[in-house]
Amino acid sequence: MKSTWRNWAGTVASTPQREARPASADELAAEVRRAAEDGLRVKTVGSGHSFTAIAATDGLLIRPDLLTGIRRIDRSEMTVTVESGTPLKRLNAALAREGLSLTNMGDIMEQTVAGATSTGTHGTGRDSASIAAQIKGLELVTADGSLLTCSEKENPHVFAAARIGLGALGVVTAITFAVEPVFLLTAREEPMPLDRVLADFDALHAENEHFEFYWFPHTGNCNTKRNNRSAGPAAPAGAVRGWIDDELLSNGVFQVACSVGRVFPAAVPAIARISSRALSARTYTDIPYKVFTSPRRVRFVEMEYAVPREAVLDVLRELRAMVERSPLRISFPVEVRTAPADDITLSTASGRETAYVAVHMYRGTPYRSYFTAVEHIMTAHAGRPHWGKIHTRDAAYLADVYPGFGEFTALRDRLDPDRMFQNPYLRRVLGD
Repeated sequence: MKSTWRNWAGTVASTPQREARPASADELAAEVRRAAEDGLRVKTVGSGHSFTAIAATDGLLIRPDLLTGIRRIDRSEMTVTVESGTPLKRLNAALAREGLSLTNMGDIMEQTVAGATSTGTHGTGRDSASIAAQIKGLELVTADGSLLTCSEKENPHVFAAARIGLGALGVVTAITFAVEPVFLLTAREEPMPLDRVLADFDALHAENEHFEFYWFPHTGNCNTKRNNRSAGPAAPAGAVRGWIDDELLSNGVFQVACSVGRVFPAAVPAIARISSRALSARTYTDIPYKVFTSPRRVRFVEMEYAVPREAVLDVLRELRAMVERSPLRISFPVEVRTAPADDITLSTASGRETAYVAVHMYRGTPYRSYFTAVEHIMTAHAGRPHWGKIHTRDAAYLADVYPGFGEFTALRDRLDPDRMFQNPYLRRVLGD
């Protein structure tokens, strides 16, 4: 009996012809060969945290939940090789037990390592880039069912693209990440007026290893977060205070506030003013993944664009002006982060210092008018949409904002000439 797959946000559903749960790279390769014989397209799905249909298929859906765990740790090279279906939360906990850590990560750790890297998941960092930028080696099954390994020295042209491969080049079976000895981060979270954040943005970015902020539309209020390495000692957030901030206020009360705003949109500005003042300043010191990540239990839909870092202040002023003159009622904050330039072909930070602007709407709330207005602002600044978040861009637009776009599609032509890994989303963003 066929079953329907749905993503986390409930924005995408698909009914594959069949599903497979391979327990090894060899088993996965055999499934790909069998799909080719049966004329089925192939997609792999992780935890479903992408808001786009990047993983949807009516052919063979591969679920990698048996492809989990650490294959090896190389302390001389300071790398860890991990199976592609391993959730980031399990990898982070396992590395911590070994006294190791990734250098940077996003704020959600429910994704699988392959899902997170293939779509360009990132955190914020002055000098340290996305999770994919920490990859040192990849193993993937290509369309002919063969196992291909790549790194800076082995198949370097594939490596340059496959770190953020969108599932278009093959099925990733294992990833080798650079790691470092576990360290401490001190997080300083505090409210700050939006006008001050905009005036001091360049200094806040320059003075902190990791800076981000959340602006609450309909208000002039922000919450800021600065994470910097610390000599210690560790001083984790207190259990009670942490529960109040991370669970009660950021999830429980916020869920109720969003639900009220969905039913009574006119109340949203007042709710936003209350929400923006709910979290008070706090400082704590802990190991990286406990600082970088936080629980996200309120379901939402999201659009995020990467713009040149020098353009972000103009983007934010235009965004604020748009909200002020529109009838829109926005209950979710706007999130702003940064990343250094990297050399990954279709990375949103490829070749340029980048700022990320993410907008959200509570699940079940009409979002298209807001997202369309935001997208108009972002594209006027050569914005690059996050591959796993809602957008309407196509191959013609993306070829203009990615210098290496043609290199990626040429590589896809070589590795997947018959488009075994194609689906409607990839057809739109990469062309035929």
